[in-house]
This record gives sequence, structure tokens and C-alpha cells, in this order.
Amino acid sequence: DDPTGLNVCLYCFNGGCCSDRNHAQVHHESTRHPMVLNISRKRKRSKRDEPPQKISKLAIAAETEEDRYDTTTRVRCYECGIDDVDKSSGKLSAVVEGVMKANTFAKQAEVQAWEQEITACEHTLCLEQEPARQIESQSLGHCSMCDLKENLWLCLECGNLGCGRQQYGGVGGNSHGLKHTELTKHAVAVKLGSLTPDGTADIYCYACNEERTDPELAAHLGHWGINIAEREKTEKSLTEMQIEQNLKWEFSMTTEDGKELKPIFGEGFTGLKNLGNSCYLASILQCLFSTPAFATRYFHPQEPPPAVPNPAEDLETQLRKVADGLLSGRYSYPDSDVIASEDSPYIPHQKGLAPAMLKHLIGRGHEEFSTMRQQDAFELFLHILKLVTRSQHKSPAEDPVKAFRFVMEQRLQCISCNRVRYRTDEQDNISIPVPVRRKLRVINSDESEEKPKDEFEPVTLKECLDTFTGAEEVELTCHGCNSKAGFTKRSLFKTFPDVLAVNARRFELVNWVPTKLDVPVVVDDEPFNLDSYMSSGQQDGEDLLPEEANNPAATRFTPNAAAVEQLETMGFPRVRCEKALHATGNGDAEVAMNWLFSHMDDPDIDSPLDLGDSGSTGASTSVDPESLEMMAAMGIGAPQARKALKETGGDVSRAVDWVFNHPDDQGEMEEETAPTDANVQGTSGEKVMAGSSDLPATFRLRSIVCHKGASIHAGHYVAFIRKQIPDEASESWVLYNDEKVVKAVDVEEMKKFAYVYFFSRA
Repeated sequence: DDPTGLNVCLYCFNGGCCSDRNHAQVHHESTRHPMVLNISRKRKRSKRDEPPQKISKLAIAAETEEDRYDTTTRVRCYECGIDDVDKSSGKLSAVVEGVMKANTFAKQAEVQAWEQEITACEHTLCLEQEPARQIESQSLGHCSMCDLKENLWLCLECGNLGCGRQQYGGVGGNSHGLKHTELTKHAVAVKLGSLTPDGTADIYCYACNEERTDPELAAHLGHWGINIAEREKTEKSLTEMQIEQNLKWEFSMTTEDGKELKPIFGEGFTGLKNLGNSCYLASILQCLFSTPAFATRYFHPQEPPPAVPNPAEDLETQLRKVADGLLSGRYSYPDSDVIASEDSPYIPHQKGLAPAMLKHLIGRGHEEFSTMRQQDAFELFLHILKLVTRSQHKSPAEDPVKAFRFVMEQRLQCISCNRVRYRTDEQDNISIPVPVRRKLRVINSDESEEKPKDEFEPVTLKECLDTFTGAEEVELTCHGCNSKAGFTKRSLFKTFPDVLAVNARRFELVNWVPTKLDVPVVVDDEPFNLDSYMSSGQQDGEDLLPEEANNPAATRFTPNAAAVEQLETMGFPRVRCEKALHATGNGDAEVAMNWLFSHMDDPDIDSPLDLGDSGSTGASTSVDPESLEMMAAMGIGAPQARKALKETGGDVSRAVDWVFNHPDDQGEMEEETAPTDANVQGTSGEKVMAGSSDLPATFRLRSIVCHKGASIHAGHYVAFIRKQIPDEASESWVLYNDEKVVKAVDVEEMKKFAYVYFFSRA
């Protein structure tokens, strides 16, 4: 969109600017490719409607290039110095036409932006219905298990009517449709209130746990005597409710009196365009590049770009490009193509940068990040740190992830013999459990039938950290004294990072689905001290436990006899009983039974429990790094993942179940003597730990990533970052909502419900 346009190399199709930095010229000098196609375009001016036009569907109306821009092209030859080569000569015409028709990274993303892909599945395509019958109209009035009269779902297999889940916007539901599925294994249901005469409706497949389409919906409804042509839509569809939920974040761009927040422009105040459900990416990138480590590593405005043959596929190039875009301020100015009404005080926001190439690179080969679906911002943060660490950092450049690294130390003490063991583990984040305390509700007889939303008592950050670092008892057999009394376990910081990334876990399992809870966490703006969470290490007089290898039989797994008897009484084979108890902590028979129900289809469900040669619960002293990475991508910390994998024989699926069944178990650190990343070889040969043990360890909140929505995989993400705004005396909080950058006004409320916190060391 620069007036000078973009030069596309006609030999390798690399794109380069031709303005003041002239990267097209740099490309020519390094490759000697002589001919380029210059493409320049001018946006057709659009007038902002007052009020903004209401969005009514997820798919944005497709605009063509002709609708939005006036585009001009010309061919230039660097070798001959000709600026306007005849495009009809030779093969130029066909090449130019091919370039103009090709999709860029950004255009490929825009094609799918906000488009929800809903398809049929095997359960809708191969639906088998019970014998036909006429469902009387009075039977379609309320749920078969309760009195709810809205949010009703008709089972297409047997004709049962059940209420759905409680939904956004106050729509009630007791999940009786789901209960019916659990009892009958019938998978496909249609929402009655969403039926329209033209044959559209909300169809949900519980087996796939996804929205689906049914090509034969009219016939399947007619099987139960329902004529779809006579139906009238009476309720919002799931799509409409999702749009309404996403648009709720637009309200945060206004003050309490309804005035729009004033945009901020300049260095460090550049927004990122939404590429279609990419707000999770924009929020994390804004927070990362606001840290000195990432800014210093990748922002080099005076240096030429890296000399690589394919810059679009080079992570270093793309990270430096994003750093320059976000921090230089050269792209942070009002969108000149948008003009407000004469009487409107509206100041246009910036266009925002489209990090399409970076999104393509970091998502390449990843099952989730390569899609256009909404993703978990914290999982992306971990993924980016991994990619950055694996990339090259030529001296004097340093890996910026070092600023996030620190060492945790775990202390285990036998309750019987009092001997101890210390283990350390290098981490780049912590996931802290948020205590859940529901407020008591007084139910009045005149209240509506809708289930009120749960409210929670606020907790402090200190309370969360106390829980995270608190001592707990664990059921382990001491291989030093053979006692089964158990151990006390506690994890503390051995070193502290420059930037502490904290993930607040506000989830509980509802029908085996992680559901977000709006528990307020009070975090002050003032610096706070973490010295009390520093590990003091081995103390004088403490006796260390011998290595497990000296007595492997001491920790042999022995299933809970009473629980085995209960499960066998229910009809479960002993092999399955032992496997379930081992996976769920060897305690409660009911928990083990639930595990069995959810693992009936496991191919190895009837295979004898294999704990390795030693037969201990920690039989495998090593864990597959790829399995650890897979669990880290799910937001599970390394200590928890390591212990879960050891407890489940390295099976990732069972390990995830183990973590959900042991939410308070802080996991297992690596042996301090093992060769881990926690100990890095220094220049003089000594071991140097990540982070710093210097005190005082004082931290201050620097940025947060907030999420709006019931699930981390849906809704909307934004970032709040503390920055110095020009012409202001002190730092203020700035809201980054995709391409919109404004001074924030409701930070205190947002801090209480943040999903990821970034604290910088003071």
C-alpha cells in the first residue's frame, strides 16, 4: 500500500519494498535477478457508517480487489535501467498474469477469515433411525427430563427431546440431551428452535463433539412426523450466539459514557490485523516484543535483513520483520482511507500489520496452529519459545528465551525416616492453580427457571503462589526404609527469571470438558517480593535418600485391595481394575471406574499392567522428550507431565487423564544429578543455572493476556501492556485489541480475569 508499491521478482517471486529502505534493490544485488513486477494500489476511500453496520454472520462478505483498490502494474528491469518494460513482449504477459492471480499469505488467510467450517460426518451421513412414529406437538413443548421449554434438542435417532447445555447470553440448559446420549449412545441431535423452512438448523454430533450438517435433515425430521417447511425459527443459532459473544469485546473500546477510546500511535503502538481467529497470536506477539529480551534480539532498524535465499521461510527474518513493524512506529498512523462523518469525533484506527508469513511459519507442521481455528494463547506462547530456542543465535546475539528461564527445586521428605531428596527442573513458566470458592446463592421462589451464573470469591496472587509452592503429602513407598507412610513434597524457586510468565488455571472438568471459571485474582500494580518462595537447598543435618536403583523392589506398585474388590464386584476383570487404579492414583474405586468407562475402547485395555523391569511406579527413569513437548503444548507443566508419563508408561493420552485426575499433584522434577538444561556449561567449565539466585527477587506486573469466552479455544483474546505514553508523566496501561491500540480504562477488572500474566524483575 506504499505509494511506491511492491516489487515482485519475476525469477523467484520474492516481494520487496522499493521505498526508503528498498529491500527490492537489496534482493537484486544479492541474487542478480534483473526483472521485477511493480504493483501499486490505492485504496478506494470508504466512509465509516454511524453507527457501524451490524455483522449478521460469521463469514465476512467477500470483497474483490477491484472493490477495494485501484491497482496499477509495470515491469522494471534493473540491469537495463528501464522502468516500464512492455508487458506484452515475450512471455511477460503470462508471467505477470500468473503473479496477479496468485494468492499471497495474507490473501489465503483472508479467504477463511471468520468462516466457520461445518461439514457432515459419518454419524449424520449414516444415520440409522428407530421405527417411524408421529411425535405429537405437545411432546415437543418441553424437555423429557425437566420442564425447560427452550434450547431443546431432538434426537434424530429415537425422537427423544432433551435440553442442551447452558449457553452464552443466559440461555438455560441442564444438559439432558447430553445425558440421553450417554445413556443410549445416540449421537446426532437437532435444535428445534433453530429450524427454518429453507432447511437450515443447528445440528450437533455428540460423538464428534462438533457442529455438523445433515444433507437429509428434511427426511430425518419427516420420519418423526415433523414437516420442516412448516417450522419457524424461534431461537438464535449457535453461530449467531458466537458472533454476539465475540462482538461483546467491542464494548471495551468505549468509555462508561459511550465515547470511543482515543487511539494511540507511535513507536511501540502498532496493532496487528486479525487474519481470522488470530487474536491469540496478536496478543502473545505484543507481550513478547514488549520485553527487552525480544526487542533487543530482533529489532535492528539500522541493519540489513538476513541474507537468506528464501526469506519467507526463514524464522529469523520473519521475527525481525515483525519486531520492526511493532516497534519502529513507521506503520502506526490513522488509516487515511477511512473518513468519519463530518459531525463525528471519531479518529480512525490504524490498518494494522498482517503477520501472515510468521503465522504460516510457526504453524507449519502443527496440527492446530496451522489451521484458521481459534487456539489457546498460552499453548502458542510455549510453542513460540520452543521454536525460538531451536533457532540459531549467532554471537553476540543471545536466545531471548533465556530471560524467561529459571530453576524450580522439589524437596521430598519421607514421613517415616525423615530422609530427603532434592530434584531440580528448568522451566520458562509456571501454571498456578486458582482456588475456587463459590459464593452462596439465595434462591427466591419467584426467580426464573434459568440457572444463574456461578459467582466466585476473589483470591489474591499470593494465595495462588502459596498453593503452588505449598507442602503436600503424596503416597509413595520409601525405598530407604520401605515405609508406605508417604512423603511430604514441596516445590520452590532455586533461581528467578528476568520475566516470569504465569498461567492462571481457572478450569474445572464439566462432563470431562475443561470449562473456564471466572474466579477473580487480585494482582497489584505495585512491585512485590518473592524472596519467601526461594528454596534454601539441603540443610545441615539432613540425610539424603539413596538412589532408587539400590532397592528397586521397594517402590513396586501394589493395587489397593479394597478398591480392586469393589471393581471386581461390578464385573470388571482384575487386569482392568489394576490398570485403572494405577492410572488414577490407587485410591478411589469410583474414580477408577470412571477411568474405565472412558477407556473401554483402548486397544491395550486387557493387556497386563506393564511397569517395566523394576516393577515400580517410577519404573521408567527417562521420559520421551517428544511426549513432554506434546503435553507442554497442551499447557501442562514439565514436572506434572514428567510424572504423569512415568505413571502411565509413556502413554500421552493416559498421561493427560492422569493429570486431570491429580490436579493438585505438582509433579516430579528431574534428578539434580541428571544432565538437564537446568545446568548449562559455563565458559570455565562450571555449571551455570538458568535464572538468577540474587535477592531481593522483586517483580512487577508488565503485561497480561485476557480472554473472553467460556472456552480457551473460542472467544477473543486481547493484551494489556504497561507502557510510557508520549506526553504523559508516568506509565499507563495500553489495550492491544488486534489492530486497535488505545489507552485502557478498565484494567483493574481485566487483571482479575487475565489468562497469562508477565511479570518483569524490578
